[in-house]
Amino acid sequence: MAEYKTPGVYVEEIPHLPPSIASVETAIPAFIGFTEKAMWKEKDDLLKKPWRIESLLEYEQYFGLPDPEKADSLFAVFTPDGAVNGKVDETKRSKFLMHYSLQMFFANGGGPCWITSVGDYTAGVDPAKMIAGLDEVAKINEVTLLLFPDAINLPTAAGYYDVHTKAILQCFDLKDRFVILDVYHDVANGDVWDLDINNQDITKGLRNILAGDTDHLKYAAVYFPRIYTNVDYNYKIAGNPVKDNDAVVKLVNGPAGASTLADLVSGNNAIYYQAKAAVADIQMLMPASSAMAGIYAQVDNSRGVWKAPANINIVNAIRPQYLITHNEQKELNVDPKAGKSVNVIRSFAGRGPAIVWGARTLAGNDNEWRYVPVRRFFNMVEESVKNAVDQFVFEPNDENTWVRVKSMIQNYLTQQWKAGALMGSTAQEAYFVHIGLGQTMTELDIWEGRMIVQIGLAAVRPAEFIILRFMHKMLAES
Repeated sequence: MAEYKTPGVYVEEIPHLPPSIASVETAIPAFIGFTEKAMWKEKDDLLKKPWRIESLLEYEQYFGLPDPEKADSLFAVFTPDGAVNGKVDETKRSKFLMHYSLQMFFANGGGPCWITSVGDYTAGVDPAKMIAGLDEVAKINEVTLLLFPDAINLPTAAGYYDVHTKAILQCFDLKDRFVILDVYHDVANGDVWDLDINNQDITKGLRNILAGDTDHLKYAAVYFPRIYTNVDYNYKIAGNPVKDNDAVVKLVNGPAGASTLADLVSGNNAIYYQAKAAVADIQMLMPASSAMAGIYAQVDNSRGVWKAPANINIVNAIRPQYLITHNEQKELNVDPKAGKSVNVIRSFAGRGPAIVWGARTLAGNDNEWRYVPVRRFFNMVEESVKNAVDQFVFEPNDENTWVRVKSMIQNYLTQQWKAGALMGSTAQEAYFVHIGLGQTMTELDIWEGRMIVQIGLAAVRPAEFIILRFMHKMLAES
C-alpha cells in the first residue's frame, strides 16, 4: 500500500477482471515461389526474405508482374466460318504461377499475406529453393497457411509431394499453420484423370507418395481438380508493363502472309482486334489451392474459422478441369486404405460452375481430425491461449495464479461458445478447463516449475451428410 503524507482524497483503482485472450489471425497465408523481382530498395534485397503485403498492387511493387508468355504457347486459330478462337499449349506456357495465384487469392476474399520469393524467372522451378523458402517462413509467427503456387509445375510427383511433406512437418512442429495443396499433374506427359482406365487415377500418386501419419496429415487438405479461370495470360514485352508483345501469339490458318498477331497490326485492324480478343478469352488452367486460401479468409472473416470453407463458388472460375460425378467423388472423399481424403471442386447447374464440395483434411479416416474447420479452430485456440498465458511465466505457481489463468481461459472459451464454435446447450457442456494440485499437477510438477492446464473443447463439425428419410403417411396417422 502506498504511504500517504499529505492530507487529502486519493483514488485507487483495484483490478478486478482477469486478463483477456485475443484470438490470433487464422487466414494469413505464406506464398512461396518464383517472382519477376524481389526488391524493396535494392536488387534482390527481398530474395528469400518473407515480406508482408495486403494487395496485388503491393505485390507488383515489390515482386513484379507475371512471367511473359514465350513463342509457341499462345495461338489465335482462324476457322473456315470466319471465327477466331484462342488456344494455349499447356506444355509450353510459363511455369511460374505466383502472380496469377495472387489474383485468385484476392478475388476470393484474401487479405494480408506473406510472399517469399525464392528466385526469378530465369531458372527452372526448383524444389530445393522452395524448401529453403519454407525454412524462412518458419520464422514468421503470423503465418497460418502454407502454399506453393509454382510447385504444380515441378518435373516429378516425388519432388512435388516432398515439398509438401516438409511443409506438413513444419505445421506439425509449430502447430499454428495448415497446408493447402493440389493433386499433382504431370503436364508434360498429358496427365488425365479417369477412374475407369488403369493407371489414369492421378490421385493415386498423392496417396502412394505423400508421406506422414495421422498426426501429420491432419495439418493439410488437398483439392482437385484444377480449375479453368478468366485470368488473362501475360504476354507483355519484358520490362514494359503496358505494351503487348504481339509477335508471341502465333496464327493458325490466318490471313495470307501473316504468321503472328503482330503481322495483323498494319493490315486489317478488325481481324487484329478479333484475334486479340480471342487470346484474351483463353481460359487459364490454374491449381485451386490459391483460390481456396482466399475462401478460407473469406469464411473466417464472415462466419468464423469453425465454419467449413465449402459449398462456396470460386470467384473467377469458369469450370473445373474434370466434371466429377456423385459416384466418382466417393473414391476421392473417402479413402479406406490410406485415409487421404481429396476435396473436390464440382459444377452444379443453377448454383455455380466451380463449387467447393469437400471439407476434409488428409486425415480423412480420423474421427477427431477429419474436418478442416476442426483442425484450424484448434490451431486458433491453442495459439491464442498460448500467447495469453505467456504473461504468467515466472508467476508464483499457486492457487491465486491458477484462478487467474482458469478464469481468463474460461472467459475466452465462453465467447467462442456464444459465437457458435462449440457444441452444447450450456458452457459446461461446451468446454472444460482444469488446473490445480491434485487435478492436473503433482507436487513434483510444482517443485520442477510446471504449471499444467487441461482444456477440453466440443468443437462443432460440419454436416457433411444430410439424410432425409421419407415414408408413406397413412390416413389414420397423425
